[in-house]
Amino acid sequence: MPNVDDIIKRALNEDAAFSDATTLSVIAPQCKANARIIAKQPGIVCGLSVAAKAFKALDPRVVTSIKVKDGSRIKAGNVLALISGPARAIISGERTALNFLQHLSGIATLTRRFVDLVKGTGVKIYDTRKTIPGLRSLAKYAVKCGGGVNYRMNLADMAMLKDNHVSLMGGGLGIRASVGAIRKKYPKLKIIVECDNLIQLRSALDARADTVMLDNMLPAQIRKAVDIVRTRKNKRPLIEVSGGITITNVRKYALKGIDYISVGAITHSAPALDISLDIN
Repeated sequence: MPNVDDIIKRALNEDAAFSDATTLSVIAPQCKANARIIAKQPGIVCGLSVAAKAFKALDPRVVTSIKVKDGSRIKAGNVLALISGPARAIISGERTALNFLQHLSGIATLTRRFVDLVKGTGVKIYDTRKTIPGLRSLAKYAVKCGGGVNYRMNLADMAMLKDNHVSLMGGGLGIRASVGAIRKKYPKLKIIVECDNLIQLRSALDARADTVMLDNMLPAQIRKAVDIVRTRKNKRPLIEVSGGITITNVRKYALKGIDYISVGAITHSAPALDISLDIN
């Protein structure tokens, strides 16, 4: 679990949870409460410790008893956590805590769906940098809870030569020159080259890229690309498939020879899991 204290504090301040006009007006400061966090639909839970930290940040006297581990498969009606302590903190922190919990559980749930669909193929599901700004560390934690694999965290983790770089550098020659420039400046970084067609793929192989990303290719094109990679005598790069991958077609893209499929949707389009907090 990443260090999320600053993220939680920003979220609580955004919601003015420390200045909750309604709660400060109608709930006495000495009032205590017990509450339950309950799943309203099945899925993969993630973020319970984040929710607990949100309540704790409002009042350190709040105690949260977590009943299931992050990454667990849950059913509708499951009690995920019990909360007790000052009522004001529980009520004022409810929305922030649930926002984190629902969002992260949604990512974990969608990730697990993709992972289950490629089970047995040997292909892994990777995330991307397509995350809500400021929440990337949490989103990637949720991906891991869903059984996915974290890709690069930021632009400095790896070098990824994308189509816009290539356009500015001049096509196939640009790939070879660009990979060389990256290796000269950052000799220890892994280099990924995005390939929109087989011509670019051959240039990436000539440049000895560490990974070739087959972007927006159809399965038939991907099979040809895998065959081209196999014919090369130099060290075989990893093969990534990306672009247009959905729940309905991911299995078709999990072809023999593919190492992993990256899916932006698991972090940028995951629907929130329905989870609620009820005061006893």
